[in-house]
Amino acid sequence: MSKILVTGGAGFIGSNLVDELVRLKHKVAVVDDLSTGKIEYLNPKAKFYQANICDEKKIAEIFRIEKPQYVFHLAAQMDIRKSVDDPIFDSEVNIGGGLNILKNCWKNKVKKIIFPSTAGIYGETKKPVSEEAPKFFEAPYALHKYAFEKHLEIFSKIYKIDFAVLRFANVYGPRQYKGGEGAVVGIFTYNAVRGLPCKIFGDGRQTRDFIFVDDVVKACLKAAFSANTGVYNISTGKIINLFALIKSIEKVNNKKIIYRKLPRRPGEIRNNSLNPKRANRILKWKALVSLEEGIKKTIGWVKSQKG
Repeated sequence: MSKILVTGGAGFIGSNLVDELVRLKHKVAVVDDLSTGKIEYLNPKAKFYQANICDEKKIAEIFRIEKPQYVFHLAAQMDIRKSVDDPIFDSEVNIGGGLNILKNCWKNKVKKIIFPSTAGIYGETKKPVSEEAPKFFEAPYALHKYAFEKHLEIFSKIYKIDFAVLRFANVYGPRQYKGGEGAVVGIFTYNAVRGLPCKIFGDGRQTRDFIFVDDVVKACLKAAFSANTGVYNISTGKIINLFALIKSIEKVNNKKIIYRKLPRRPGEIRNNSLNPKRANRILKWKALVSLEEGIKKTIGWVKSQKG
């Protein structure tokens, strides 16, 4: 059993991760300011601190009390469009807040910090790309995520703290709907179940690599308890366009989706997919949930919700 701190533990991915850590009998503490996370997603067996990751005094106190061995740093400003509209705020949270967490990791001798980055750092991709692929930034969000990756590399050398960077493809699953980075599956399944129209920004042929949240949680655990330090793409390696996604949702939901096309939005990438072979080889991890199975689980969760 390990002592673990999860920032953003009331959010979509964070709460699913916390549930699994609790199930595995780890001692878990959660830091979340509830600006986007939901209190109902919190696991009652995890200790909860409502705090902003940029709050130096509060974060230092939490680390002093909890003395975590591992930190999963998932708290972030995750809206690409907001990063375009307010790049200073995005930088303050995704770089400044991250550095506040990192500083407390080395001061408290944390064994390893696990940081979810984004597929967005690769920009447009014609095929699934490896971790060494050139980086192209379409929005401040991706740039700031990559900047914090580099801070991890620098400070791991100075302070000898282990780290793992997980560059997530488009994650989807229960607890995601109504917003979030790469939330098209969440929004489409929510609207499909409730008979609401969907918006497609662009021609609908833009492609993504969709990965189910349970596979992402397993990747986080593999990365944390692996002896390896490094950067890994976490993805299926499969390319899906929005029309194919709509057909999959329609098949599971047994109902046609109503949609309308709108102009492409600034900062959004048209085509993006990742090659997960390094994570397959080094972490002994592989995405196992098919798109149809993942959509089925997501729709089941949406149907169970009142809102």
